[in-house]
Amino acid sequence: MSTKNRCHWVNLDDPEMVRYHDREWGRPEHDDRMLFELLTLEGAQAGLSWSTILHKRDRYRRVFAGFDPRRVARYDARRQAALLRDPGIVRNRLKVASTVSNAGAFLAIQAEHGSFDRYLWAFVDGEPVVTRRHPGNPTPARTELSDRISKDLKRRGFRFVGTTIIYAFMQAAGLANDHARNCFRSAGNRLR
Repeated sequence: MSTKNRCHWVNLDDPEMVRYHDREWGRPEHDDRMLFELLTLEGAQAGLSWSTILHKRDRYRRVFAGFDPRRVARYDARRQAALLRDPGIVRNRLKVASTVSNAGAFLAIQAEHGSFDRYLWAFVDGEPVVTRRHPGNPTPARTELSDRISKDLKRRGFRFVGTTIIYAFMQAAGLANDHARNCFRSAGNRLR
């Protein structure tokens, strides 16, 4: 394993977690399909560990049509019932149903704003919020900004988008860069 300094939450014995931290977490994401994926996975994580969801990610991609919101929005009750029998995902009726209804709400935002990316990044004026936390200092579970985004998404019909879920989504999608100061991915350190 590399001798690079990483955020304290990274399990260095889990190559998938190391890869996720090093290549994705905190990196600004602008692809709508990827944003839908991250939003869905953060909602699926509610009450579970990120490691659990990360290890189910490939299956989620397969059963949710590569996170194509147009296709997911058309999943009917029969398709959703089949998903609830799939051990490769979190088999929670409300989480599966919310993925389908969120896909419809996602499409509505795309129609209104031209893209979900444009809608989302307007909350931070197109620039990530960089915190440069000291190693070991706790990361907040929510912020005023995550409260605002969560409230707006709920108003638009999204579910599983509470402020804690949205803050985790902001971190995953790079709207918030919370890498610890000593992490090689921290702002101020060269991001590659």
